[in-house]
Amino acid sequence: MAAAALLIFASAGFAAGPEKALSGVLEAIEVNRLDLAMQRVEALIAAHPNFRLAHLIRGDLLFARGRPLETFGNVPKTVPREKVEDLRAEALSRLRALRDRPNADRVPRYMLQLHSDQKHALVVDSRRSRLYVFENVGGRPQFIADYYVTLGKNGIEKTREGDQKTPIGVYHVTANLPRQKLSDFYGAGAYPINYPNAWDKRLGRNGHGIWLHGTPSDTYSRPPRASDGCIVLANADLEAVGRTVQIGLTPVIIADEIEWTDATALESERKGLAGAFDAWRADWESRDTGKYLTHYAARFNSGEQDLAAWSEHKRKVNGAKSWIKVAVSRLAMLQYPRESFVVVSFDQDYRSSNLSNVMRKRQYWIKEDGRWQILYEGGE
Repeated sequence: MAAAALLIFASAGFAAGPEKALSGVLEAIEVNRLDLAMQRVEALIAAHPNFRLAHLIRGDLLFARGRPLETFGNVPKTVPREKVEDLRAEALSRLRALRDRPNADRVPRYMLQLHSDQKHALVVDSRRSRLYVFENVGGRPQFIADYYVTLGKNGIEKTREGDQKTPIGVYHVTANLPRQKLSDFYGAGAYPINYPNAWDKRLGRNGHGIWLHGTPSDTYSRPPRASDGCIVLANADLEAVGRTVQIGLTPVIIADEIEWTDATALESERKGLAGAFDAWRADWESRDTGKYLTHYAARFNSGEQDLAAWSEHKRKVNGAKSWIKVAVSRLAMLQYPRESFVVVSFDQDYRSSNLSNVMRKRQYWIKEDGRWQILYEGGE
């Protein structure tokens, strides 16, 4: 094994799953303690007997008793090379994640604000095959754990049914499907997400059945690119993640590569958007419809109305009222990966002289020429 190239020192205190033990194996190989490496890998296999990557490394160590190792995965030619390449890819994904751990003061730029009922958020870094779990601490994200994941065999950015890709976007968990209701293929259970969401539908994307789920009972983990588009975790990892999931509440943000920022920059961005949001609400209450409509982008579309139709409708509705009051609670702001807009969702308590209602609303706010405006608005 090209040990110097493969060795990556783990930040062991934060390692999830078997990576801490895996790192210990490779550290022993690096200093040519092959006996210690064998002890460690056998202990790893004892703990996770269906962990195929550990078995491959053990095979390398056995091979090293007769001749020096020159590459990772010295197995007989009868073993399909594609299986060996899959295991190599998994090893590199797991170990790079340990090498590239985010600094404690960095957070994904997507989580501008979580609302009070959202206890956790999940963020997937597709390039690193990694799922990060964040706890909501006073509306701000705090990193608590991360896990290796398998994604779509044809990559990311799902657009159509059957393309075997994982979507990119802001989603939430919609259900908990226990293992008793599923085949063994899904392992410890499954958590569907709401793909396609409103933005996907606007772009004509289709397909369904994107889940977070486990692995078959005879498999510890799968290669980085092996699913039909789902996010797949080892069963123990899925169970750990599942303890943080709230149905209908937990955000699942899937990015091609997480953009990290510091808390100060995140708070500055949040305050700017929060100010624009408060101005929109105040202008709606003022019944100055012209001023209210300045908060909507030229490209605005509700899914049923463009800006012109929306404006005509709002002028007619607001003109028939003598007063309007709009109260907002459970406000969340999540930046959409790869896009320049933020998904803003909130409970809206609307009261007026001739109509009152309460609803959960979603808006997409986009920053153009330094100004925040609404690109989409509708009920959740």
